[in-house]
Parts: sequence; C-alpha cells; structure tokens
Amino acid sequence: MRQFKLGLIINPYAGIGGALALKGSDGPEIREKALSMGAEKRANGKTQLALEELLGHKDNLTIYTASGEMGEDLCRSMGFRTQVIYTPENFQTEPEDSQRTAQALLESKVDLILFAGGDGTARNIYDIVADKVAVLGVPAGCKIHSGVYAITPKSAGRVVNMLIQGEIVSLSEAEVKDIDEEKFRQGKVNARYYGEMRVPTELRYIQAVKMGGKESEELVLIDIAAQIIELMQDCPETVFIMGSGSTVGAIMQELGLPNTLLGVDIVVDQHLVLQDATEKDILRFIENKPCKLVITLIGGQGHIFGRGNQQLSPQVVSTIGRDNINIVATKSKLQSLQGRPLISDIGDVQVDAHLSGLIPVITGYRDQVLYPIAEI
Repeated sequence: MRQFKLGLIINPYAGIGGALALKGSDGPEIREKALSMGAEKRANGKTQLALEELLGHKDNLTIYTASGEMGEDLCRSMGFRTQVIYTPENFQTEPEDSQRTAQALLESKVDLILFAGGDGTARNIYDIVADKVAVLGVPAGCKIHSGVYAITPKSAGRVVNMLIQGEIVSLSEAEVKDIDEEKFRQGKVNARYYGEMRVPTELRYIQAVKMGGKESEELVLIDIAAQIIELMQDCPETVFIMGSGSTVGAIMQELGLPNTLLGVDIVVDQHLVLQDATEKDILRFIENKPCKLVITLIGGQGHIFGRGNQQLSPQVVSTIGRDNINIVATKSKLQSLQGRPLISDIGDVQVDAHLSGLIPVITGYRDQVLYPIAEI
C-alpha cells in the first residue's frame, strides 16, 4: 500500500470562547480574555478523536504538520510518523500561522489537508488553498456555518480512513462561510459566503437515473460528457488533448466530432483541429498555450499512461501539468479495480512519481471522486 501524505493543521485556540459565552475566539484579545477566565483548549482533544480512526494505518501514513500544539505534539504522542513543515514564531498562534502551514502543505504535495477549527480557520485556509487540494474540517470552533466540516471529529477520521484504504470517496464543492463576531455578540447573525473548497465525502451514487442501485452506463457517460463540454465552453481558447478509449469516445460523440478510438485527437473551442495526433503534433499545439488533457483508464487494469497512448509522452504530460489532467471514468469502472490504484507507466520514473497520489476523477456531471495513482 502506498504512503498516504496527510496534512494537518490544528488551531489550538479554536472554540476557546464558547464555554465562556464569548461568542467566538477570533482575535488575540478574546483569546487572552478566555485564557484568563480559565478556558480550556479543546481542539487537540477533538483532533485526537479523528486521528484515533487512523491508528491502524501507522505503517503507511505520514502526517505533515506544524510544530507544537498545531499538530506535532499530538501526532508524536499517538505514535504517528510525523514531518514538521512549519514552526510558528510565537507561542500564541495567529491566523497567519494557519495560512503559512497551509502553504507549506501545498508545497509538500499532501493528499489531503485535515484541519481543526471553526469558520475563521476555514476562511484562513481557503485564502491559501482554494481548490488546489482536498480539505476536511474537524469541528472544533464556536461557529460552524461552513460546509467543509465533518459532522463529528470521528466521522472526519472515518472519511480519511476510507481514502487511505483506497475506497471510492466522492469529492464535493463545499461552501466556506463565516459570521461577524461583533454583530453576533449583539445578537445579529450575518453569515457571509467566501468561496468553496473541495471536500471528500462518503461514497454517494448521484446521477440522472438509478436502475436497481447500479449506474446506467449510457446515461453516466452522457453526464461525464456534459461536464467536459461545460469545461470546454468555459475555456474556448484552451487546447484539449482527447485521449483514447470508449469513455473519451463518448465525449467526442456528444460533441458531434469524429473520434480516433485508439488514438489521440485535438479539440479547440469544441472543434476538431487534428485527428490521430502524434507526440510532435501535440507538443506543437500546446507550446505556450493553455491546454488540458482528457483521458480514461484501461478497464480492469487501471493504466492511464503507457498502454496504447504513447503519444502522451513524458514531455507532453510534463508540459500539460498534473493540474490540467482530467481523468474520466464511471464509478462502476473504478469499482472493477477492486481497490487497486491507477497506474502511470509513462517511461519516466520522475514523471510517474510526480503523478502519484490522490487525484480527482470525473464520474458524472459535477460529480467527482478522489482516487489514488500508485507510486511505482
């Protein structure tokens, strides 16, 4: 089993003002007042409840976190392999420390960021992370209006447990909201929307039609096509490299374009500009241009590169970039792998290593799951 890289951010002061009716914990003055009144820090305790769900994965889990109460102390006390990637300058941490930790976690290329706090912490992390990596909140604050939090700390740990085991976990867009604490103390609740982050949730079959609890393959392929076509409409000048396979072929069919089933086609503004392209053709089209790659996996095997699509060479994939790779597959196709990861055998060890880790897979219209690419 591959090593799972879990990012962890604990706001140790989250919720500190709740039991004392201070209506929040934002701002150093409130935290100092709460501490002087005998408030207890509870964020680490709540995070421990989440991490207890992961104790069985110590051998294949590394937790990347900040020093001290922001994560290191708890992780080491529980026996987890721990990598410290940020150290706050002051003992009493501030929002900037959560943000700097989030930035360091992005640079460490973690699979998921687990964070403990309230809506203020979610805002801080959103400012840095946005939709760059999936996140999941452990509820530990006074205010939990944001949709990025699990229902309980234990449920957060259970979702992470599913990811580590390679189970299919849906990926949803969840809102980040926060209220004005000053107005809240005056009895006014004014929740403001700040944006959305990607959050893993338990497996849900959500598509246009269900038949006997199973996916209708034809309808799901139409849903997947609708998602890619919407992306093309939003990016009319982007070069779309369309890989081989029947799932990508269904997208081309919905576009009304001819398709090279065992080759690679190039589409711009929903028009076919080159059919059955070579590696050199692709490199010429994507040079200094925005580009995206649409590929699927080989059913039953899980290969995404290195089997029948050698046109998608290490140079091509490196030029396109991991963030611009759109993997499309039905959930039934993923389930047929029986938990085995996707495989990149592109012919370049460094490129394969860069591609490894959790990646979103488009499984329907505005429906994604997180699925791992193996470390070879």
